Parts: sequence; structure tokens; C-alpha cells
Amino acid sequence: MKEYRFFTLITGLFVAVLLISNIASSKLVAFGPLSFDGGTILFPISYIFGDILTEVYGYHKSRQVIWIGFGSALLMMLVLIIVGWLPSASGWDNQDAYNKILGLTPRIVIGSLIAFFAGEFSNSFVLAKMKIFTKGRWLFSRTIGSTIVGEGLDTLIFVMVAFAGVYSWDIVWLLVISNYIFKVAFEVVLTPLTYAVVSYLKRTEKADVYDYHTNFNPFVAFWRARPGANFE
Repeated sequence: MKEYRFFTLITGLFVAVLLISNIASSKLVAFGPLSFDGGTILFPISYIFGDILTEVYGYHKSRQVIWIGFGSALLMMLVLIIVGWLPSASGWDNQDAYNKILGLTPRIVIGSLIAFFAGEFSNSFVLAKMKIFTKGRWLFSRTIGSTIVGEGLDTLIFVMVAFAGVYSWDIVWLLVISNYIFKVAFEVVLTPLTYAVVSYLKRTEKADVYDYHTNFNPFVAFWRARPGANFE
């Protein structure tokens, strides 16, 4: 199996962004007329990493990273929940603060995991298919197009599962719209940076995968294409 110089680094940064975003999402913030959870400030970067992974290394490698991120997020959430349940030590009076900031309800956990799974895999799938359709041209169309689909599913699923019935429908839809606009705009603004990173990685890694024969089943985490099948 070919070893890549930067693949491990990108995987680590992807997981770090995901976990930090999940913790930061405990606060709702306002930015002008928009309202969104704090994790939105950082979370769109995970989709940029997803674009880079799929564009350079292919869907099959991106799938591995998505599952690593999913497992890491699940572990973090389980640990936070267990710690919240454990009895507080004598003299430690911050249980209420812990519960408010790090205490995760089942709806938040379920919504976050389902949204991440649906959003990241749809983002990677759309980009891989568009790369074949465009014959590797117009990278901006793939990064933005896949983000429109992936972030749309991610935002809608998370907000509906986590907050429907908790806040009024006015606030719920404001969160959906605000989060979605911010995330897609973030992708558009950082498109030049995505171009630069993709170009550098393709030259350095000598990789430019086309997923012609890839099995797109997201549950086949470590499937590998036939040797040479995905490259041009």
C-alpha cells in the first residue's frame, strides 16, 4: 500500500476540528442577523478537509477518515456523558456548570452523529462523482457543489433532531438557515486556499485519484479498489 506524507496529518487535523466543534456547539452565538451554534465557526473546515481528502486521495481513503472521526466523536460524547453521571468529589461544586456546558442530552448526541455521518459521506460522494463527470476540471464546482449538499443535510438533520421542540420553530428555522448560509459562504471564501492545498498535495503526494471503480458503500470502511483502477 502506498504511503502518503501528509495523509496522517490531515486525518489528525480533521478529527481535532470535529471534536473542538462539537464542544463549542454548546453555545448559541449571534452574528448580525444570523444565529448559530459556536461550533459553526470551525466546523466548516472539516468539510474542506473532506474535499481535499476525496479530491487528492479518493473516496476510499476519505471514507476511512470519516469513520475515524465518527468513532472519535462517539467516544468523546460517551466519556462526557459518563463523567457527568459520576458522583462529584467532595468540595467540587461545579456540577451544574459542567452539565450546562458539557452535559450532552441523547438528542444532541444522536443528532450530531447522524448529521455528521450523512453530511460527510454525501459531501465525499458528490465530489467524487462530480470529479469524474467534469474530468477533473473546475475544482470550485466540486468543492462548492458537494458542500451545498453535505452541509445542507448536516445542518438540517442536526438542528431538527437536537432542537425541534426545544426552541420555537422560528428559532429552529433561523438556526437552520443561518448555519447553512454561514457554512456554504465559508467554503466559497476559502476556495482559493483549497485550490492551493489541493495543488500542493497532488504534486507532493503524486496522487490524483478518480473513483471510477470505487465501492461507494459507506459501511465498507477499508475497501480498496483494484490496483491502479482509480488513477489517471
